[in-house]
Amino acid sequence: MSWMPATEPAQRDCPETPGLAKIIEARPRQIDGFTVGRVLPAIGQRMVGPFIFFDHVGPAALAPGHGLDVRPHPHINLATVTYLFDGALAHRDSLGFHQIIRPGDINWMTAGRGIAHSERTPPEERAAGSTMHGVQLWVALPADREEVVPSFHHHRAASLPEVERDGARLRVLVGAAFGASAPVETLSPMFYVEVRLPAGAVLPVPAEYSERAAYVVEGQLACGAERLEARRLALFAAGSSPPLRAETASHVMLLGGAPVGSRHIWWNFVSSSPERIERAKQDWREGRFPLIPGDDREFIPLPS
Repeated sequence: MSWMPATEPAQRDCPETPGLAKIIEARPRQIDGFTVGRVLPAIGQRMVGPFIFFDHVGPAALAPGHGLDVRPHPHINLATVTYLFDGALAHRDSLGFHQIIRPGDINWMTAGRGIAHSERTPPEERAAGSTMHGVQLWVALPADREEVVPSFHHHRAASLPEVERDGARLRVLVGAAFGASAPVETLSPMFYVEVRLPAGAVLPVPAEYSERAAYVVEGQLACGAERLEARRLALFAAGSSPPLRAETASHVMLLGGAPVGSRHIWWNFVSSSPERIERAKQDWREGRFPLIPGDDREFIPLPS
């Protein structure tokens, strides 16, 4: 999806709970008539491992004849990761891929040296009316891999491993965690896990990555003296493995990984080089990104 600046989220440190460093609250932003919760980047917390962007999309009800239309837009030096809890999206990109993503699937698009894509509600769902609920992440690529050849990979829900731990149901979406590995090919160490916890269940945060966070989609967790409510991102201190206890039935996304270094971000461009971003801006302005087959009649202009 396309990014624009938004009001900074409320955030606070958590000195009374060992292992819990900070809590960041998603701030609302309206996109095409429904609400997106923008979590990353935030002041003082630009990234978690390689994850540099985090949007909680919806939940939203789309009336018949209406849908999501993220027009063609460009990316460089990052990978987009799209995951839906409900609804459907039609992905098209300048490599020629056209893929419908449905709940439980993973879309992983590596922009590398440059790609354009669009995301729209599929025609059948648009005609009948539908819902939309999910998360989109951006992953910063390692500095020596930022200019790789662009690629796109779709992984169906059935291909992603599931693990059960003390009543908690976990789906490993990207990377490795809890003894399981996802089939998604990544360029640096990371993990991304969907967790569903019944009330009373306890789950420790994976300790093998230096940067880790938990985002509460629905429900409420306890972590030491803190309560983690819906639409909050909890960041954990390196080396810690604090237990998360579900006070109510909860839906949580765990993510993190090894840092890849500082990055610059402007609109839809992420790079270790500000000069590279300037070149990408000029390329989009002057129409040098490749067109998207089947969706080449409109585009999102470069912001002024």
